[in-house]
Amino acid sequence: MSKDFAPRVLLVDDEPLLLESLKAVLEINGFVCRTATDGFEALRLLRETPPDIIISDLRMPIMSGFELLAIIRRRFPQIAVIVISGEFIVNLQTSGLLMNAFFQKGRYTPQELIATMRDLYSQSPILPALPKHTHAPLWINRRSTEYLIATCTECLRSFPIENDVPETHALQTAECPSCGTTITYAVDSTVLEMLAATRPVRDKLTPENSLP
Repeated sequence: MSKDFAPRVLLVDDEPLLLESLKAVLEINGFVCRTATDGFEALRLLRETPPDIIISDLRMPIMSGFELLAIIRRRFPQIAVIVISGEFIVNLQTSGLLMNAFFQKGRYTPQELIATMRDLYSQSPILPALPKHTHAPLWINRRSTEYLIATCTECLRSFPIENDVPETHALQTAECPSCGTTITYAVDSTVLEMLAATRPVRDKLTPENSLP
């Protein structure tokens, strides 16, 4: 790809070393990258030149990745979004409300990420419409299951929910503090299975076959 027609990527992460290492890998593979260390800086860069793809972390100061993704999905729905997180996992069946792809830090290879990015870029400028979910996506903290992060299906903002309900397939409800919408969600055994599956993986990976 020539530089004039190379896919433009905006990387958002508050860890400078991870940001620069990912930027270096992508530029070697033909992407043009800009970086931001928080959501506000990312929005400023978005207004200057919209990228083709945004790759964002979730836990960041000043403006979290959750807040940033809600704004992007409302204002820039045509931009492909990839989330890379080391702190949260998500039920991929409902995750499409905020993003096009999700990677767990330490659980993917550069080749997997680049293949996904090229696939998303091949679909631009018209990406398939994201499905309208009736059940709210749940983000699970890898360090604690005492609370969950739910994403409102109406305003796309995320908020914490105390996880004090025993695992069950029955639907639960919560009210979005931002717009008042009543959302539905379910906490079942698959949530705990997802959490357990992420814990031993770091011991199996080496720096040569994974990205942070």
